[in-house]
Amino acid sequence: MFTPVRRRMRTAALALAAVAALAFGTTATAGAAAAPAPAPAPAPAKQGPTSVAYVEVNNNSILNVGKYTLADGGNAFDIAVIFAANINYDTGTKAAYLSFNENVQRVLDNAATEIRPLQQKGIKVVLSVLGNHQGAGFANFPTEQAASAFAKQLSDTVAEYGLDGIDFDDEYAEYGANGTGQPNDSSFVHLVTALRANMPDKIISLYNIGPAASRLSYGGVDVSSAFDYAWNPYYGTWQVPGMALPKSKLSPAAVEIGRTSQSTAADFARRTVSEGYGVYLTYNLDGADRSADVSAFTRELYGSDAEYTP
Repeated sequence: MFTPVRRRMRTAALALAAVAALAFGTTATAGAAAAPAPAPAPAPAKQGPTSVAYVEVNNNSILNVGKYTLADGGNAFDIAVIFAANINYDTGTKAAYLSFNENVQRVLDNAATEIRPLQQKGIKVVLSVLGNHQGAGFANFPTEQAASAFAKQLSDTVAEYGLDGIDFDDEYAEYGANGTGQPNDSSFVHLVTALRANMPDKIISLYNIGPAASRLSYGGVDVSSAFDYAWNPYYGTWQVPGMALPKSKLSPAAVEIGRTSQSTAADFARRTVSEGYGVYLTYNLDGADRSADVSAFTRELYGSDAEYTP
């Protein structure tokens, strides 16, 4: 029996989000000039499940994801997730808006040195979006127009900074705060539908938790197929996301690097391969040499140890 470990809220990150919103006026259109399209990435020299690494950029560099390669060639990780932007609420306009704390903003503003090096190695870079205790969430937009407006902020950000997609994490919204509504059935369907229309060729992933994750169908529309990936949100456990997606797009494995034991990580990797799942999720990759932890699962996923290059 493994103890579920949910992602812990970073108090400093939440405080910084509020400060940054004031200091930077941060919305989907704030920050750097429009990013040039990255150069075509080389094809990864490996076969096997897609490996994902969330990085808390308040504490660690997103570039850590690119420091791990397989002994026989290729990247240890395929997707780097910037954790995390926020969905905030403007009590004046009564609208949700996309906000970046100073650390997320720094990564985005320095895309040439923080994001492009990963993409040039063939690693996709996705921005995670998280609630911020202000009442705004993905599941309580009052109208389809409001959901579409937020979707445009997301897709504009992807275009502006040359990102590869958006990850939804419906935690810490505190639905009802600041007079906001409770979750409704239409909101997330409208949001995902609009976002997919805005960026048909980009990644949309779901950290499978919260009210939004259980509200994927409305008015005859099921947006499950709009997602490229969905993953288990409880670290140290094996749990198949309850979504109508093929196994190739699901990660039942959830591993916190440095906290989930290497034996458990290896077991989850073996199950991923033997049971035909196509994704393996990890969280909290830091700046230490974690090659032993990473090798524990890459050996099972790809038949190769992972090597760390500082």
